[in-house]
Amino acid sequence: MLESSARVADPSVTAGPGSADKQAPFADPRQALREVFGHEAFRGLQSDAIETLLAGRDVLLVAPTGFGKSACYQIPALCRTGTAVVVSPLIALMADQVAQLREAGVAADMLNSALPDAERRAVLERLRGRRTRLLYVAPERLLMDGTLELLERCDVSLIAIDEAHCVSQWGHDFRPEYRRLSALTGWFPKVPRIAVTATADAQTRADILNQLQMPEARVLVGGFDRPNLRWNFAEKREPLRQLDRFLAARPEGSSGIVYVRSRKKAEQTAERLAGMGYAAEAYHAGLDAGLRAERQGRFLRDEGRVVVATIAFGMGIDKPDVRWVVHLDLPRSLEAWYQEVGRAGRDGLPSETLTLFGAQDVSFIRRMVRESDAPDEVKRIELLKLEQLVGLAEGVGCRRQGVLAYFGDSCDPCGNCDACLEPQQAMDGGAEAQKALSAVYRTGQVFGAAHIVDVLRGVESEKATRNRHQSLAVFGVGAETGEAEWRSILRQLTTRGLLEVDLEGHGGLRLGPAERVRPVLRGEAAVTLRRPTQPSRPAGRSRSRGPSAQAAELSSADTALFEALKAKRRELAETAGVPPYVVFHDRTLIEMAQLRPASRAAFAELPGVGRSKLDKYAESFLAVVASES
Repeated sequence: MLESSARVADPSVTAGPGSADKQAPFADPRQALREVFGHEAFRGLQSDAIETLLAGRDVLLVAPTGFGKSACYQIPALCRTGTAVVVSPLIALMADQVAQLREAGVAADMLNSALPDAERRAVLERLRGRRTRLLYVAPERLLMDGTLELLERCDVSLIAIDEAHCVSQWGHDFRPEYRRLSALTGWFPKVPRIAVTATADAQTRADILNQLQMPEARVLVGGFDRPNLRWNFAEKREPLRQLDRFLAARPEGSSGIVYVRSRKKAEQTAERLAGMGYAAEAYHAGLDAGLRAERQGRFLRDEGRVVVATIAFGMGIDKPDVRWVVHLDLPRSLEAWYQEVGRAGRDGLPSETLTLFGAQDVSFIRRMVRESDAPDEVKRIELLKLEQLVGLAEGVGCRRQGVLAYFGDSCDPCGNCDACLEPQQAMDGGAEAQKALSAVYRTGQVFGAAHIVDVLRGVESEKATRNRHQSLAVFGVGAETGEAEWRSILRQLTTRGLLEVDLEGHGGLRLGPAERVRPVLRGEAAVTLRRPTQPSRPAGRSRSRGPSAQAAELSSADTALFEALKAKRRELAETAGVPPYVVFHDRTLIEMAQLRPASRAAFAELPGVGRSKLDKYAESFLAVVASES
């Protein structure tokens, strides 16, 4: 779990609309949305989820990152009497949500293992006094008898289960402690519950409802499209150089996350990036808790920060202005990939992702799954989920269409992914597959890709001579195809399971399962491959100085004001001890720079300006607008 890094202000100072001890519940959800959060209308399925909860009925909500799922339980919490309990597995996310709610004037608290004893006692005292409107709590803490008994006396208004995919063994981030949340049915039989997640296919949704004992829940599945995200995939050739080229094209001052497989690789990659001039730090479970908190705090507060994190360790950071996400190693499933790339562009502004994939990645994950202690059925599902992600990476069609189809959604070709912007061609690869598989088999299934390519192309190498491979029928059978093309074909055959990499040996290639390989060798199964392309030339090392995603839609005069508003936001955030986006998101500052409000009334009309933030910040930001006008 992540540690809390931001100082959370005393709720007694920030109590306002919706505070459990000073305000009656809102009668109208739209009034709560306007006065507390500064927005005029609900989006998508938010109204349906809120109305269902307020009617006392359970809800399962599946919607993409950035949809505003938290509003679907925060608004009902402000409209019902008592304390809403929000179950979250991530300490950092709890701290972030609590900080944002308190900035909006809502009495919010959290209970987790990171709280000092004095603060924990203060939280419990506020709960006993019914002065907490929303309580964020880790599942382990919630299920302690003392916590449940206390909450039973506190008039629980609703229960929200965040990251609900953690309850399902079919989900990508299964956590056994989530299974015990079914006990909430017995403790609070008349309290409505809402389970929310960004990633759950039909099988996972059914398992969530079953495990949480919510058979009558209303299931709401929102669209999974994130049109502001540009999705790029590339074959892993020289990953650090590919990362360098990607970052060199990003505007200066943009924050991002690099995902890798291991702690060691996280440290090495962060050190390499820092040596190249990037403000990069590693972040993984092996770090001291205090150091993790420091690094997380810097990432939240500062622009232009890069965090290199392990795939297995969830970031759980609600930072809206992450402008890019790079996977140097492939995740284990499409759901995990979607969750991680979804951490870019939560504010709706243009953002970009890059996912590198290669044969060794796929072989490594397959071996890990097969050697795990999981039941055979779970292994089968995990391998299937991996193949679905590989199919997306190796495909030639629109990435967005492939992702949405996986989640039961659809769209026209998006024009905003690498496959749409630089279309690749498919080819009938049956003959090439037969040649490659035969070469691997005839040479003994012990040699790496480089030697197999030499055999296929008929290269008179010392290794070929020593092993008498010139006498094989497959020697030179693919001489008309270039070295890079053959390497791409071998990678594609490996990611599809027709070939495997011997990770325990010296990286030699061997045939995949007979039931897959035999039909291809006999010509009974079609093999469609992506036509190999030559790798693009490395870009220069100069960092892009083009407009940022925020400033791209502003005039030069508005951009100057936008930068001045960001400076004021940073100053106010440092004083309050919170990340800048807790004060206002970039989207609010963009509107401020464009509309240039000259009065308190005009300032109140900006998106994201509720009554509490109007009182706190109108004077400061109006002064900046006036000075720049």
